[in-house]
Amino acid sequence: MTSSDNPGKKPTGGETAALHDNTISPRDDRRDRGRILREAIPHELHARFEVAEGRPDPVSLVEAGNVGRIQELVPLRHGRMLVSPFTFFRGTAQLMAYDLAAGINTKINVQTCGDAHLLNFGAFATPERNIVFDINDFDETLPAPWEWDLKRLAASFVLAGRDNGVKDKHNRQAAVTLTRAYRHKMAEYSKMAILDIWYDRFDWSKVAEATSDPELQKRLKDRTQKAIKRTIKSYYFPKMTETSGGGIMIKDTPPTIYHLKGDEHSDFKEMTAKALDHYKETLQEDKRRLIDRYRLADVAIKVVGIGSVGTTCGIALMLAPDSEPLILQLKQAKESVLEAFAGRSEFPNHGQRVVNGQRRIQSASDIFLGWTEMEDGKHYYIRQLRDTKVKLEPHLWDGHRLSEIAEVMGAVLARAHARSGDATVLSGYLGEGDTFDEAIGDYAMAYADQAEKDYELFANAVKMGRLEAMIEQDD
Repeated sequence: MTSSDNPGKKPTGGETAALHDNTISPRDDRRDRGRILREAIPHELHARFEVAEGRPDPVSLVEAGNVGRIQELVPLRHGRMLVSPFTFFRGTAQLMAYDLAAGINTKINVQTCGDAHLLNFGAFATPERNIVFDINDFDETLPAPWEWDLKRLAASFVLAGRDNGVKDKHNRQAAVTLTRAYRHKMAEYSKMAILDIWYDRFDWSKVAEATSDPELQKRLKDRTQKAIKRTIKSYYFPKMTETSGGGIMIKDTPPTIYHLKGDEHSDFKEMTAKALDHYKETLQEDKRRLIDRYRLADVAIKVVGIGSVGTTCGIALMLAPDSEPLILQLKQAKESVLEAFAGRSEFPNHGQRVVNGQRRIQSASDIFLGWTEMEDGKHYYIRQLRDTKVKLEPHLWDGHRLSEIAEVMGAVLARAHARSGDATVLSGYLGEGDTFDEAIGDYAMAYADQAEKDYELFANAVKMGRLEAMIEQDD
């Protein structure tokens, strides 16, 4: 979405979104800076959510967000958003970006996720083949105020809990627990060496073992073992491909995976091949040599997520000698929804913005992570498809489980922010009491209420025929 498609407050003078200045001032001085900021912006102010004057109409914003998308996929996007207020919330990051920018702003920038809801966390394999738990979606990443990520993540817990029929006292408690864990972990990081923060990561087995529910613990262990066994060569390659015309092709499974028709497919494959040549230049030399052993065999459109539905996303089947497969995912990268409010990206290519933001935030990233541009001017980032990923299942969480996973995610988000921000300043602002925790709990409840009102407007627009929605059938 371009700035012109994203109504609301825009930065003046075309400034660039920037991280804090690296500092060599003593730790105590930086902690005092946080304490002074706390006096200027008391914690209690963060509890407020008020609809700002000039707030965009949610339905009009959804319509504006459809501009430039693959139009036949727009009803699918609407259908996925229509499932519940939580799925609507996931598809309207730009609306919350407006609301966050209109509210309290500490103006302490970190490299934010930009769309920090609970389903943008998960477990995956590092290049060393260890399984870690971390943020795993960076389409909207940008330097921006740290509290924006925290508030969006907290609101997502309330909405996910309500989807499950969890009582609001437990939903609010999950938001408070999330924030408390963030504050405690940031205090820990504020006393650590910079390199120790950078090397810190969250082992997935310890996260799974920490759950107090033996049945859920076993389920997580089983799903992890299944993910480890589902390699590209032994599982996804035979599942996702077929032999046709003497060659190996990606198998069509519409509406989520399909080939373009006729010349469109030939043109897209040719553009992809050229884009891959540019992409290779963004990799380390050893990785370039590795990927040069593969050739492009086929490319298809793959529909992913909610907010990304309708943008150009695809999968590229790469084959080495003896038909050894590598499957790459190409995702179109557009302007971050935060840029209209926090400043434009420092990078000329939005795929480059995503990749560099991911590398700043994530404890370990895919060895094939890189960016490119196609001849039509669209920007992309590229990574491996489904490299030992374990997705969360929030539909199974009751109130107690919500708080358990919230505690982990709060700590993970603190680590992500501490890598690019100043943990000592942030810890000084957060303090040792629970006033900030409680304030975010109140904010999460209030914002979830607003998201439900916005969802009702959206659902009514579908009902009245203003928006077309396609509902997918369960497998």
